[in-house]
Amino acid sequence: MDALEKTRLVVDAALDVKAEEVVALDVRELSSFADVFVVATGRSDRQVRAIADSIEKAAKDAGAPPLGVEGHAEGRWVLIDLDDVIVHVFTPETREHYDIERLWSDAAKVALPQLAEGAQ
Repeated sequence: MDALEKTRLVVDAALDVKAEEVVALDVRELSSFADVFVVATGRSDRQVRAIADSIEKAAKDAGAPPLGVEGHAEGRWVLIDLDDVIVHVFTPETREHYDIERLWSDAAKVALPQLAEGAQ
């Protein structure tokens, strides 16, 4: 499974459990450790964990289990390492604080139909 297929899988799994503000960033030219970052928001710690669980299950079911998961117990920022795709699921306050999109502002957004304006 390549990075784009994983990205589609992650985005679908996140949207299935009502993730908000989902963005996929192409970081191939900017990062030596990943091709894509997917960033999503859950409205509460509980929803952040549910989004992360949905993504983990979808990845495992597709034969691409996470290499690591961090932050699940706290639920404010869960990081899921899918090798070439890194997923960040935040509460709104934590996402605003760390501002991953600004840090990686040179990255192009990955165009996916699920992420089209109004698709969410």
